Amino acid sequence: MHALIIEDETLIALAIEDVLRDCGFTSFDFAVSTEEALAAASGRCPALITADVKLAQGCGIDAVQAICSELPIPVLFITGSPAEVRLRMPRHVLIQKPFRADDVMAGIKLVLENRDSGRS
Repeated sequence: MHALIIEDETLIALAIEDVLRDCGFTSFDFAVSTEEALAAASGRCPALITADVKLAQGCGIDAVQAICSELPIPVLFITGSPAEVRLRMPRHVLIQKPFRADDVMAGIKLVLENRDSGRS
């Protein structure tokens, strides 16, 4: 499975990649800006997106909304800005930074279960 990690902090992105590998994901695209996220998703459609809200250039929510306007892709927000996710995308699963690997695993499981049951 392929995942898109939208995160501008390299160490956090690598930590998320490690957890996703443990969950069965085998390939990854990394994006540090809204523009890079859109390009990555158009190049290869991910089975899952993880996204931070505040990026050095752009916003993870804006990237997710643009990417998911065409296809319903499961999304897990991993962010230090939970209020913005709750306001703009309240139905999405959210893990607050700082996080533990177990929290991310549980979030991924919930997101994928929601996808399989037809919920967003």
